[in-house]
Amino acid sequence: MRRKSNNEHAEPVKPAPSPSRPSAAVASLARANPFMLGLLGALGVLVALVIGGIIDQLATVLVYIGVAIFLALGLDPIVRFIERKLPRPAAVAIVVTGVVLAFAGIILAIVPILVQQVTNLIEDGPQMVKDIQASGWFKDLNNQFGSTFDDAANGILSFLKDPGNLADIGGGVFAVGAGIAGGFTGVTIVLILTLYFMASLHGIKRTAARFVPAYQRDTFSELLEDVSGAVGRYVIGQASLALINGVLSLIVLSIIGAPVPALLALIAFIGSMIPLVGTLSASIINSLICLFVSPVTALIAIIYYLVYMQIEAYVLSPRIMSKAVAVPGALVVIAAVAGGALGGILGALVAIPVAASIIIIVQKVLFPAQDRKTAPPVLSAP
Repeated sequence: MRRKSNNEHAEPVKPAPSPSRPSAAVASLARANPFMLGLLGALGVLVALVIGGIIDQLATVLVYIGVAIFLALGLDPIVRFIERKLPRPAAVAIVVTGVVLAFAGIILAIVPILVQQVTNLIEDGPQMVKDIQASGWFKDLNNQFGSTFDDAANGILSFLKDPGNLADIGGGVFAVGAGIAGGFTGVTIVLILTLYFMASLHGIKRTAARFVPAYQRDTFSELLEDVSGAVGRYVIGQASLALINGVLSLIVLSIIGAPVPALLALIAFIGSMIPLVGTLSASIINSLICLFVSPVTALIAIIYYLVYMQIEAYVLSPRIMSKAVAVPGALVVIAAVAGGALGGILGALVAIPVAASIIIIVQKVLFPAQDRKTAPPVLSAP
């Protein structure tokens, strides 16, 4: 009698069930109910549009938050230095008090002078036009090009003397005043947020690290410290360059008799916070404003700024920014333009540290990961 082999008693092997395929399920749903698929797609587009609208409405708030974060990172090295001898709350209070006093000093130094200059311009405007008409260079231009300049000056005088145009001028002044008030409100919000971020910076870092798996937290915390430290050094270095430019501009512009030198120095300070393009733009603006005094004053201002930009590029910037992250010039221009398009001046100020942070992440994470790949991946046989 023949014995049955083990293979005869074994049950036939059932094929493993094929995994579910989402694409097949979607195709089946499309064939079964195309209206439902279209409705889901339309709802997805609608949700995306709503999210985009919300982000667009909150763009100014997001810029304020970004500026406050970078100010907190920039002031954190000073807080840490004071923290060696005092508790952190006291160090934060001292730094914030210094920032508020500096801001108040700038306002008190500029606003009265600006109001006085605007008042003098309104009172002496017609006489200034007449003096220009009586000047020798105006008469030479008038003799050379005809009565074009004379007609333009008379048109300006007629416009200023017409009471009906005063309402338009007042509306423009009111709009400018509203813009200035909005700027002060934004600065106040940024200062308050900076205070909170500085006081809770360590807690924010710890909370951010908890979003990362435990086995990667040490690496993430180290990377976060590198990024925050580099951004802080960058902000302090750029603020130091801006302070030097502002102080020197105040001294030089006061000597040459430029109009409202304190305001022009503030423009130079704010412009220098944006590398490359900011210093050049502020120099052009200040030189054009000096042109209202005389062409000689504007020429002296242009020569000064040309000399200063060379000294800043080859002497000051390499020494002050040696420990900060080097941001390529092309990336600086692209970041400044993109930040200005998104958030105005504040967006341009934030864009450069953001670019510096991206460079740090690329250098610390992406490049080492690519350097570790010394051999092509091994493909497993099917």
